[in-house]
Amino acid sequence: MNKLKLGIAGVGSVVREIYQYLYFSSHYSQSLKIIAVADPNEEYRNWFCDKYNISKKFRYESYEEMVKECDLDVVHVNTPDNLHIEPTLYCLNHGIDVQMPKPTSKKIKEVHLMIETAKKNKRIFGVDFHKRDDPRLIELAKRYKTGRYGELQIADWWMVDALKVADPNHSPKFFASSDFAEKNNPASFLTVHMIDSLMMVVDLVPEKVKAIGFSQKMPSLSPKPVLGYELIDTSVTFKNGSIAHIITGWHLPNSAPDLTVQSSRMICTDGWIDLPAESGGFVEIHPEGHLWANPLFRTFEENGNVSGFGISYPGKIFKNILDFRNDKLSDENYEFMLSPFQTGFFTTLVLEGIENSLNHPLSSNNGVTFGSEVDLNDILNKELGPKISKNYQK
Repeated sequence: MNKLKLGIAGVGSVVREIYQYLYFSSHYSQSLKIIAVADPNEEYRNWFCDKYNISKKFRYESYEEMVKECDLDVVHVNTPDNLHIEPTLYCLNHGIDVQMPKPTSKKIKEVHLMIETAKKNKRIFGVDFHKRDDPRLIELAKRYKTGRYGELQIADWWMVDALKVADPNHSPKFFASSDFAEKNNPASFLTVHMIDSLMMVVDLVPEKVKAIGFSQKMPSLSPKPVLGYELIDTSVTFKNGSIAHIITGWHLPNSAPDLTVQSSRMICTDGWIDLPAESGGFVEIHPEGHLWANPLFRTFEENGNVSGFGISYPGKIFKNILDFRNDKLSDENYEFMLSPFQTGFFTTLVLEGIENSLNHPLSSNNGVTFGSEVDLNDILNKELGPKISKNYQK
């Protein structure tokens, strides 16, 4: 087999912004054969299928119908985050491998179930935490793990999007669903990127979480307000006593120099590391404004190919699935792909801790919710039981 027969479940914003280029204009396109598309949103389904000449015969409203009628090797589950679980389990139980965008889920119980279902059916799934392929983070992780900087003490990572990402009044809408910002929050969309990247660098397990949520801008939007947070400050304590502040939001003015403004700093016992926002690309002053460009994430090349770590990481997951289908993936790499970190289990654990913290506030004032401190071991034991929890504690 030299091509994966791919079914796509969901062709919303993540496909528009990233995956359409992965499927048809990347180094990995030669390993993919798009068989069918499923999406309940007719406008999005037809936009994608018309653009890429997908026959009407292979356009479906439901992923179940697509899986039943098509011969597929893998399904790309591009549903909203809270809906990953059902199509993933359905595909794994039908002998089909899966890839999905981050986060895997908002519940560790669901991630655990995905891992167990994949192993039971001798199948595999991968999660697109594409910042893991950022060459700056790869180099930083390599240097950190040599002991070059000593031990992490304090980390300060932040990532804030322009308001148009979450504003249901903005035209065109960034997300297909107008209630995305009410059903999600900056933690599930952005904090998961930051904490996952930090854990990749320092290889530490989170122990406690405390969050502060700001809901001041979103309820003031007009004509459709959003009942949700626009900014979340999360404190994560690791087992070595180090603390990370992860600050994420989606309410920057739309005149921001980039869709996402981000930066990070790490203070260690023997070193200090800064990863400035604009260091991955270049700055331009143009009639459109003072703008940043980050070609490391996505580059449109002269030959028509699209590259960058936003493409390469999910592409490598498909490559691993192809190797697995061809019996070329070692047992060691199979176990690695289904390991707690690789599947995003610990990232989901932090996310669930944030939700618990904000849902059990110490106080609230002027739209600011001061969450309580949450012991992540308590979540593990409550959701999975002490016996299973031990498998995720190290």
